[in-house]
Amino acid sequence: MSYSFILYYLMFFFSREMRYCSTRGGVHGWTFRDVLFSGYAPDGGMFMPEMIPSLAPATLRSWSSLSYQQLVCEVCSLFIPEQLIPKHDLEALISSSLSRFSVPDAVRMVRLKGSLSILELFHGETLAFKDLAMMCTARFLEYFLRKENSRAIILVGTSGDTGSSAISSVCGLNGVDIVVVFPSGRITTVQERQMTTHLEDNVHVFAADGSSDDIDVPLRKLFADLDLVKRHGLMSLNSVNWSRILVQLAHFLYAYLQLSDIQKTEGDCLPDLEVVVPTGGAGNIAAGCIMKQMGIPLRLVAMVNSNDILHRTVQSGDFSMTGSVQQTLAPAIDIQDPYNMERIFWLLSGKDGALIKDMMEQFQRTHGLSLPETLHRKLCSVLSSGSVSDEGIMKAMVRCWEENQYLVCPHTAVAIWYHYHCPVLPEQKRCCIATASPAKFQEVVEKAGLTIDLPEAVRVLETKEARCKHLGCGENWEAALRERIEAIGAARQCGEPFYASAN
Repeated sequence: MSYSFILYYLMFFFSREMRYCSTRGGVHGWTFRDVLFSGYAPDGGMFMPEMIPSLAPATLRSWSSLSYQQLVCEVCSLFIPEQLIPKHDLEALISSSLSRFSVPDAVRMVRLKGSLSILELFHGETLAFKDLAMMCTARFLEYFLRKENSRAIILVGTSGDTGSSAISSVCGLNGVDIVVVFPSGRITTVQERQMTTHLEDNVHVFAADGSSDDIDVPLRKLFADLDLVKRHGLMSLNSVNWSRILVQLAHFLYAYLQLSDIQKTEGDCLPDLEVVVPTGGAGNIAAGCIMKQMGIPLRLVAMVNSNDILHRTVQSGDFSMTGSVQQTLAPAIDIQDPYNMERIFWLLSGKDGALIKDMMEQFQRTHGLSLPETLHRKLCSVLSSGSVSDEGIMKAMVRCWEENQYLVCPHTAVAIWYHYHCPVLPEQKRCCIATASPAKFQEVVEKAGLTIDLPEAVRVLETKEARCKHLGCGENWEAALRERIEAIGAARQCGEPFYASAN
């Protein structure tokens, strides 16, 4: 092979725009726009960047004074080429996305007693961390829909917070309908009414008699129907969608630059930071693993409740479900299929699509597998884990209040439990991620013997009219959702409002 050919190949490789591939190896070369408008990849996998960029220490130091919003823009620009969204447009989209949050920089770092630092990510309209990435993703979606004069139908399964956040981000938006399915009786009243009280014509909410994992089954089948996907522009706003993961990269970057004292260092030697993450579908922890690969020295801890598949995977390589999903005081992470672990496995396997395809297809068939020894060893090198009972959750909530007069939600308490049981050493830095406001979990707060003054936005939910369709346990959920998607498409094709045409 000639030197000139090698040089040409290297120039082509490093100058081409960011492209995306499936974790299962069957899809390559997709653009950011392609993956934004997708759910699962056509081969059943999840989209990831073909190349993970690196952040040099000098770059990190130069970013240490940037705001959260500026960091989101810098991170997104690494993965969204200028040809698709010019930098000035990207800045405007992100600024618009984060303008309605209740604190100036959209997120807030709180420093409490005992070296407990908490990154609050819940200051959006639905009081959950998902508002941050969801609002940005919705603006990216709107940007392309306007540019192309096209439509999309968003299909979302939720374990509690994703649905309301997705609805809030696109309700009333021209060119978009959203279909959300939540597990009936397994989420809080606030979580449910944040979805069902949206009466906009483009919002369609279903309550299913089952768990969030049960809901994922028909959704995967619908996304695998390429004709349905193409005809209706069917897409996902779950953390299946790469754009959600992309924006969440900035959580870890912001925490690192806020707490690590990087500006006091020189050269290539960087201080590390431990980040403790309440984990369900594993989207946030997948973002942390990507950031670690990009060069940020993070020590990641994934904390779960009694639905402990992720903890068992880290501890012993046992990636298997154990019966049905257990209902806990932290319902948003009541998940036994942490689907974003597929992204982590792919990264740690050296992007071995064939291996991941075999592994994940086995998991889908049998609901269990043992990680290959090499992969398990790599997983343990990048990720620690723990599991917390309901009793532990309440004790962590009570202790945090007694020591700091600071109230946390039960999911954040999962992370704080780790802090209380694994004290940070004097020379170490640690950040616990606060994923939701305690106002969304009044019942749990009161069960722990604590009180909370609910914000007006939560109190008013009880007075609002609600709309929701029930999916029974013996019903064909896939068929019912398919029927609704087809009916939405027919109404939009005729230029009619859906609920007027459906009555």
